[in-house]
Amino acid sequence: MAALPETEQLRERARTALRRCGAEGLAEGSGTGHTARTPITGETLFELAPAGAAEADRAVATAESVFTGAWRDTPAPERGHLVRRLGELLREHKQDVADLVTIEAGKIGSEAAGEVQEMIDICDFAVGLSRQLYGRTMASERPGHRLMETWHPLGVVGVVTAFNFPVAVWSWNTAVALVCGDTVVWKPSESTPLTALACHGLLMRAAADVGAPEGVHRVLIGGREVGERLVDDPRVALLSATGSVRMGREVAPRVASRLGRYLLELGGNNAAIVAPSADADLALQGVVFGAAGTAGQRCTTQRRLIVHEDIAEDFTGRVAEAYTKLRERIGDPFAADTLVGPLIGEGAHRSMGRALQAAADEGGSLLTGGARRLEDEAPRAYYADPAVVRMPRQSAIVCEETFAPILYVLTYRTFEEALELHNGVPQGLSGSVFTRDQREAERFLSAAGCDCGIANVNIGTSGAEIGGAFGGEKATGSGRESGSDAWRAYMRRATNTVNYSTELPLAQGVSFL
Repeated sequence: MAALPETEQLRERARTALRRCGAEGLAEGSGTGHTARTPITGETLFELAPAGAAEADRAVATAESVFTGAWRDTPAPERGHLVRRLGELLREHKQDVADLVTIEAGKIGSEAAGEVQEMIDICDFAVGLSRQLYGRTMASERPGHRLMETWHPLGVVGVVTAFNFPVAVWSWNTAVALVCGDTVVWKPSESTPLTALACHGLLMRAAADVGAPEGVHRVLIGGREVGERLVDDPRVALLSATGSVRMGREVAPRVASRLGRYLLELGGNNAAIVAPSADADLALQGVVFGAAGTAGQRCTTQRRLIVHEDIAEDFTGRVAEAYTKLRERIGDPFAADTLVGPLIGEGAHRSMGRALQAAADEGGSLLTGGARRLEDEAPRAYYADPAVVRMPRQSAIVCEETFAPILYVLTYRTFEEALELHNGVPQGLSGSVFTRDQREAERFLSAAGCDCGIANVNIGTSGAEIGGAFGGEKATGSGRESGSDAWRAYMRRATNTVNYSTELPLAQGVSFL
C-alpha cells in the first residue's frame, strides 16, 4: 500500500489544476473562513471567501437579467454552441478536473476520471438536444384549426449539489438547462468548492469563446444560508437539489410555498437480489463494486444484499473474501492499485460506527470489516474497511441510509419474498436482480416488481448512463435529471391553437351569441 501524499503536495496539485482551468481568484465573497480541505489527509488546503446573502441575491439578479435580456431569445442551436465548447474544454482539462475531484471528494483515479467523462457525455447529449426540443401537433376537433404545443425557456435554475458527485450532477443540470434557454446559479457542496470553481472557470472560458453572456452561470461558494437564499427566492424558477432525505423534506415545502418548481434527488437504500440461477461471478463483481465503490458514498451504493437461502452461505462467503482482499487496497486514491479511498470526514466515520453498533443491537453479525485504517499516518483522515453484516431481518437500521460502506445481508425463500424485502424501505432510487430466469427478470421490471426509479437486470445498483433519466421514487425525491426527456423539467409548455378559417367555432360545440 502506497504512503499517503503530503498535504502540501495535494495543495500544489490543486493550485495547478485551478490555474489550468482559469479558476484562480474566482471565489468572490464578503465572508471569511470557508475551508477547502482534502479527505485524503484530513487537512486544510485553502481558505476561501464565501458568498453571503448579498452575493446570492446579486447572482440571481444577474442570472434573471441575462435570461430576460438575451439568453431565452437566443436560438437553441446557438445555445448549444456554448455547451459544445464546454465539452471541448472538459476534454482538454479532464485530468485537471479529475485531480480536483480526487483531492476534494477522495475518489480513486478511475472513478474521478469517469465522473468527468460523464460531464463530457452530457455535453454531447445536450448539444444534440439543442436541435430536438420537440413539441407535438394534435388533431383539433374544430375545422380550420391547428392544435399544437410549444416549449419555452423557464428562467433561472438554482442547482445545489452534494460532495459525492461534485461535478457530474452539476453538469447534468447545467448542460441541459443552458440549451433549454435557462440561466444557472450553482451552490456546490461546502466540501467541494475547488471543483466548482474549476468548472465555473471552464464554462466562463467557453462563454467568452462563443460570445455567450457571462451571466448565464454563477457559482456561490458558501454554506447552508446561501442554499436557503436560492430555495426562497421567487426569481429561481426551478430548484434542483441533491442531498439527504432530511434536506428534501425541508426544501420541498419551502419552494412549494412560493409555487416554484423543484427537482429533488435524495437518499438511496439500494438492494440487489441474487437468485439461485444467477451467474455468481457476474453477481460478485456487481455487488462488490456497488457496495464498496466510492467508499460507499454514492446515492446508488448497494446497501442491501438479498440472496436466496440455497446459495446464501457460499455467495456471502465469497463477498466477505473479496472484502478481505480490499483491505490491502485502501488508501491514497491517487495510487494506481487503490480501490477504496477515504470517507469524506469524521461525521461519516461516526455514522458508520453508530450503524454497525445498531446492527449488532438488532441481532446482526459482522462478517468482516468496519475497522478504521491509516489513523497513525493521517489522524485527521478517515479510512475504513468496508463492512459486511448478516442480518436476521430487515430491521430499523437496515431501513436507514448510512452514507458509508456497510452491506447488510438478508435471505429469502420465494421471489415474492425477495421483492417484499427489496421494496420494504422508504427510499426508491436503484435496484437490481441477478438471475438467468427470464420470468424473474421480467417480474422484477414489471409494475408490481422493483419500485425504484432505476431497475437493473444482471448489473449492479451503482452507476448510470447519461442517456437515461436519473432519479427515484418514494423518499428518494421527485423528478428526473440527465437524459431521456428530463429536459422538460427545465422548460415551460404552452398549448397553442391557431384558427386559419373564417369561422369561430367553440370547443365542445358550445354556442354563444
